[in-house]
Amino acid sequence: MDTRETLGHDYLPRVVDAQLGRLLEIGGAVVIEGPRACGKTMTGLNAARSCVFLDEDVTRRLIDLAPEAVLDGDRPRLLDEWQLAPQLWNQVRRAVDSATQPGAFILTGSAVPADDATRHTGAGRFLRMRERTMTWFERGTSTGALSLGALIDGDRPAASATTSPYHDVVDALARTGFPALARLEPAAAAVALSGYLDDVVRADLGRLARTRHEPTVMRALIRSLARATAAEVSWRTLARDLRPVAPDIRPETVARYVELLERLFVVERIPAWAVGLRSRARLRTAPKFHLADPALAVTALSADAAQLTADPETTGFIFESAVVHDLLVFSEALGGQVYHYRDSNGHELDAVLTFPRGRWAAVEVKLGASQIEKGARSLARTMQQIDTSVVGEPALKLVVTGTGPTATLSDGTVTCPLHVLGP
Repeated sequence: MDTRETLGHDYLPRVVDAQLGRLLEIGGAVVIEGPRACGKTMTGLNAARSCVFLDEDVTRRLIDLAPEAVLDGDRPRLLDEWQLAPQLWNQVRRAVDSATQPGAFILTGSAVPADDATRHTGAGRFLRMRERTMTWFERGTSTGALSLGALIDGDRPAASATTSPYHDVVDALARTGFPALARLEPAAAAVALSGYLDDVVRADLGRLARTRHEPTVMRALIRSLARATAAEVSWRTLARDLRPVAPDIRPETVARYVELLERLFVVERIPAWAVGLRSRARLRTAPKFHLADPALAVTALSADAAQLTADPETTGFIFESAVVHDLLVFSEALGGQVYHYRDSNGHELDAVLTFPRGRWAAVEVKLGASQIEKGARSLARTMQQIDTSVVGEPALKLVVTGTGPTATLSDGTVTCPLHVLGP
């Protein structure tokens, strides 16, 4: 459909477009999930031939009177914000069963409804796809000159001394990947993102479940998660952070609240990689958590570009979150998944990318060019711990920097700045 005719905006191509096209050729329906305002509706409209918006009053009345009529229209038919009418799930399932061609429906949603025993799982009929906020490549901050897919396939880049100044990296981190806000200057974006977080804690969470704590507690939890961005964190640690505003809060309650934030796609969990080791070290199994957009973390911390410039340590954590965010988008477009690795001896990988046919990549993130050699040594030491006789040698060892050059090091490790990385 013409997004300008329907919503008044030209469509900005997204990395997930090709993935959505493939899934529509396979499944009866595709569910696009992701945080509110990340672009799901536009992506769905771009691929659909008809649409219905379930947050419109007239549509809600039609659902009550004749729910099957909501599904009538050219296919693929977009059902936007389907979680507002979860009873349609089974209606869609039956329509898919009777369809003669795949790709009948696209469902978009910014929250996962609670499981309902009366709702069929959709196994074999529904395929799910995650859409995130825009990557640096989609925002135009990255040239995309270096393709992750090509690197996984064995291509190695020519050396380039082109770098990005530190203040440009900080500026990019303070800008958001939410499409409607992406053109705003960082100060204006911070105001909008603060409002976004207020909406999450005051309205969105209440639509999912009842919470016994005030919105200020949930806002403090998001701030604590932002402070722990890209680091392993326990429920007990988060509960301790919240004691000033919620003295009696328990780790179990914190875990439930984080789950609610995950169901809203405001928080994303990066699981630990389960892999065999050569040593007697023990794998750490705690996940890492990232906010849906790195600029959300900046806003949650009440920081701005000037404060980030003066605090390279915090900037480094936010930058790692930005790299992981973009690797999630690029890897899933290639059929891959993203994990992190850490063992009891302190060896770690900031990101582990796994792909079909057993291929995988080890990634280290460093903010500055001066840390490239340190990152490569860390990769080499960690690789010595992993039993590659089982998982094989990595297809790629990569150090992603904020201000460094592009090069292939003597041991085969590739280094590049985020501002040249693309899918």
